[in-house]
Amino acid sequence: MAAPKTRDRIVQASLELFNAQGERSVTTNHISAHLGMSPGNLYYHFRNKQKIIAELFLQYEDRVDSVLQRPPGRAMTVADKTFYLEALLASMWHYRFLHRDLEHLLEADPELAWRYRWFARRCLNRAQDIYQGFVEAGILRMTPVQIEALALNAWIVMTSWVRFLCTTRGDPGDLSEDLLRRGIYQVLALEDGYIADSARDAVQALYERLHVPLEEVIAESPTLAG
Repeated sequence: MAAPKTRDRIVQASLELFNAQGERSVTTNHISAHLGMSPGNLYYHFRNKQKIIAELFLQYEDRVDSVLQRPPGRAMTVADKTFYLEALLASMWHYRFLHRDLEHLLEADPELAWRYRWFARRCLNRAQDIYQGFVEAGILRMTPVQIEALALNAWIVMTSWVRFLCTTRGDPGDLSEDLLRRGIYQVLALEDGYIADSARDAVQALYERLHVPLEEVIAESPTLAG
């Protein structure tokens, strides 16, 4: 197998460092030192850190776009709901720095902010289409107005969940897939009042798989130093 190209190595190392330490704590010098290369070599491929972030956002965008699609040619099932939730959880975990530092990233890069706005609009439209698919399959019982509200609420929960964890736990490095799983559970909980009786048992199994106790989500408050 061929060795990864230098550009790909830079992107992967940046993702690892951003996720572990937070984007604000990582400079291009940190990235080049981590890779054992000169800053000039890094700048040959990416002239600044914003360009690396833009590349990572493009990867994240493509990954989410590939997930948020209705299956063609068949009715949707509860198994599709499992697929969507677990795939989105995996995407959130893999690119968690984007969710943690989103406001700062968008303020620092107007072009990225423009791309994100279109990405958000596209995700909301696709989410509504997917919820409509669950309605047509008899899994959810909702009106178009309720579908629109649910899609928006789900987006708000998912895009703010990592930041919520950081503010309530205090340590950006203290994140785990279990903690993100509770965020997906919160999205599922938004649907509870709309689930058809015929799908209740299958959805309940999803609840049990995703649930993480609240005491694990919000860490104990440390004693303040005098």
